[in-house]
Amino acid sequence: MSARRQPKRSAMKKVRTREKRLIGIISDTHGLVRPEVAEAFSGVDLILHAGDIGTTEVIEELRSIAPIMAVRGNNDKGTWANAIPETEVVQIGSVRIYMLHDLKGIDLNPAARGFQVVISGHSHRPSIETRDAVLFLNPGSAGPRRFKLPISVARLTVDGSAVNGEIIELSQAWGNRPSVKRPRSGVPKRSGRWARR
Repeated sequence: MSARRQPKRSAMKKVRTREKRLIGIISDTHGLVRPEVAEAFSGVDLILHAGDIGTTEVIEELRSIAPIMAVRGNNDKGTWANAIPETEVVQIGSVRIYMLHDLKGIDLNPAARGFQVVISGHSHRPSIETRDAVLFLNPGSAGPRRFKLPISVARLTVDGSAVNGEIIELSQAWGNRPSVKRPRSGVPKRSGRWARR
C-alpha cells in the first residue's frame, strides 16, 4: 500500500457542545457578505466557510455573527490567505466534519477516516447528498451571482450523532426572509429517501 500525501491542514478543532448545535455553512463569498446572511445565520453557534473568502473583512463580518472557521479557496491569495489552512477538521460533539474548498481535491475516504460530514464549495452549486453514510454539503455561493446559479448558504444541525443539513436560498431583495430549500437528513431511509427528523 503506497503512502498517500496528506493535505496541508491545521490540527483538528474541537467545539465544546451541548447536545444540539446549529452551524452556518457559507462559501464562495469572493469579498461580499450580503445582508441576508446575518438573518439566515441568526442563532448559529459557529460558521464554517468553505473557501474563496475574498478578503479578511469577510471573516471579520462573519465573526460579528458567530465564531468562524475557514479553509482557503483557489482565489484566496496573499499573506492573509496563507494563514488559512487548505483543509480543516472540526469535531462537534461526536460528529467529525472535514472541510475543503474543492471536493475534487479530496484525497481521503471520509467514511473510512470516521467523518460524518464533508463540507466543500468551489462549484457555486448548492447540494446535499449522502454517500456511504457521509453527508456531503456544498452551500453554493453567497457572493456575486455567477451565471443563473442561486445565491445560497446552508445550515447544519448537529444533535448528538444526528446531522441534518438544509440549503437556504437568499432572497433577491433585502428585507425578505430567506427561503429554506431542500431539508435533508444525514440518515437516509432504506428506500433511499431522506429521513426527516
